[in-house]
Amino acid sequence: MKLNKLTSSVLMIGQRLKIPTNISDDDSIYVVKSGDTLWNIAKKYNISLDELLKINNLTKDSILNIGQKIKIPNETIPDNNYIIYTVKSGDSLWDIARKYNTTVDEIMNSNNLKSNLLQIGQQLKIPNYKNDENQTIYIVKSGDSLWSIAKKYNTTVDELKRKNKLNSNNLKIGQQLII
Repeated sequence: MKLNKLTSSVLMIGQRLKIPTNISDDDSIYVVKSGDTLWNIAKKYNISLDELLKINNLTKDSILNIGQKIKIPNETIPDNNYIIYTVKSGDSLWDIARKYNTTVDEIMNSNNLKSNLLQIGQQLKIPNYKNDENQTIYIVKSGDSLWSIAKKYNTTVDELKRKNKLNSNNLKIGQQLII
């Protein structure tokens, strides 16, 4: 809880958590899944294969094992140019695109998808979207505060509270805020 700056043990589906390891605070971890390669992990996080190999003390010939932990430099972890959406049963790219006021093509391009087939639990990057009133939606992350969000978007805490009908400064990870 301390590592993730959580004040409650209640978790949300799709919420990302830091797991204590010997990995520095400057890094995050990726858990290897079936079908992963070093190349596609590097591509996913927009880093060079050489950088990924170096930070993990691996070689190009290294074999990955399912469940293996790979260090990813935090500066390569995606920022708020998109949100992470976890696919649920019955979802389609069309439904997701419509929900977030984007296009199927934008979602496919953002995720390097070659087909529109989705898997339950798959995480998709959704380009930073606008709601119907053309307002940016921000997804609260661990460590965020109304003050830090207001500063990032050049607005005020009071304005964020007004737009989101908030009565307190408390936020929840995964909460959507209108900017």
